[in-house]
Amino acid sequence: MSFFFIALISAVWRWIGIGDSEVFARMVNSLFSMAKLSVEVMVLLFGTLTLWLGFLKIAEHAGLIIKIAAWLSPLFRRLMPEVPKNHPATGFMTMNFIANALGLDNAATPIGLKAMHSLQSLNPTPKIASNAQILFLVINASSLTLLPVSIFMYRAQQGALDPTLVFLPILLATSASTMAGFFSVAFTQRIKLNDPIVLICMLTIATLLSVFIFFLSHLSSEAIGVFSSLLGNTVLIGLIITFLLIGILKRVPVYESFIEGAKEGFDVSKNLLPYLVAMLCAVGVLRASGALDIILDIIRYVANSFYWDTRFVDALPTALVKPFSGSAARAMLIDTMTTHGVDSFPSLLAATVQGSTETTFYVLAIYFGAVGIQRARHAVACALFADLVGVLASIGVCYWFFG
Repeated sequence: MSFFFIALISAVWRWIGIGDSEVFARMVNSLFSMAKLSVEVMVLLFGTLTLWLGFLKIAEHAGLIIKIAAWLSPLFRRLMPEVPKNHPATGFMTMNFIANALGLDNAATPIGLKAMHSLQSLNPTPKIASNAQILFLVINASSLTLLPVSIFMYRAQQGALDPTLVFLPILLATSASTMAGFFSVAFTQRIKLNDPIVLICMLTIATLLSVFIFFLSHLSSEAIGVFSSLLGNTVLIGLIITFLLIGILKRVPVYESFIEGAKEGFDVSKNLLPYLVAMLCAVGVLRASGALDIILDIIRYVANSFYWDTRFVDALPTALVKPFSGSAARAMLIDTMTTHGVDSFPSLLAATVQGSTETTFYVLAIYFGAVGIQRARHAVACALFADLVGVLASIGVCYWFFG
């Protein structure tokens, strides 16, 4: 509801203050276009969810999810004490994090929804997000992506000499975003991070990430592009084949299990539409009212007052709309590349922001809407804090690399 009130205040100011009499028409048109977009998103999600929840059911019946949960149970029991030892939710969350890190969006969302449903089965207050659900969602919304293939593609389409030039800046910024999201939730929920198991796991992840960065930093742009595509597609196909082979070896009725999971996908999909319509329409009205333009003008004024370099302001439209709409942020990125040049500082910064932040409110609507959560508690604040750190880190890293 706050989005609509902010949009109304902004629209009234534009109407009275600068004589923009079309602002209310744009807001109404945005309502209908976003309602249409909600249905289009649902159609895409419907097929994807049905497919992947079918394969996940095979893996679940074959015992693979329980195996993954058993391996990581020592860590998750410390981060999420309310999740029992060897609970399937641990396995689903792990697979979701891996899919997100590799940029496998088509697989990550269905697996993440399965994880959220599994966590919901442990939630004593079904309408209120649990601590475990919040930690899982914030890490999801912090956008830890090791291989931002889509960003490379956009830069290549715009004629960049080196499409992967922003790879290391994105990796550093998205790592900062994820750490900020994790530590903000840990602080709010009073998670004990000084536990030896937690410290060992965090050190291991940091070491592996450093080795990965070192390896990719020595590849050419063409080699990184080929490696990214090969790794992503291989993992995707590999997951499907692994599920099927383990199902066959464990004598699981593969076809029947797939159909059972696919039916769950249908049930999840049909419950998402009201939440999507509510969130996307609110976002559309906010953007059409000119509220984001007012924020940009204020930031530019403050930067000029302190005699700061204001080149970063030209990249902020991508940052401001990304929490609300991935398609809008993508459009802003392409517009920045077209206006300022694909290898200009604003375009490089916009690409870094695009790769290190997430569509936070869309993620909230999808994940919490799928299980009927109505009160998000501190999830929104922690997720937006991760986004903010991602944007600030992007600005700092880009001035370091390209300034």
